Amino acid sequence: MPEVTETHREKAYALLKADADKILKLIEVQIENLMMPQCPLYEEVLDTQMFGLSREIDFAVRLNLISENEGKALLENLERQLNILHEAAQNSV
Repeated sequence: MPEVTETHREKAYALLKADADKILKLIEVQIENLMMPQCPLYEEVLDTQMFGLSREIDFAVRLNLISENEGKALLENLERQLNILHEAAQNSV
């Protein structure tokens, strides 16, 4: 099995970060244009996207492409940003 290089780790982290950014953008669009955060469809999309990202991160950790701490930080940062969006949407109602 080939050794994992720093370039592979950087690329894996960048891809995961890009996926997290896509989820944030998707939720922003939903909040702004489509529905309220209390909508079951909104929650379903959010749950599905977060689950998918967590599985991607778990896979990257198991391959030793990113550390467990980096993965947790990615998820925590995304959750923090999503909470900010959610609160802003609640306050604008």
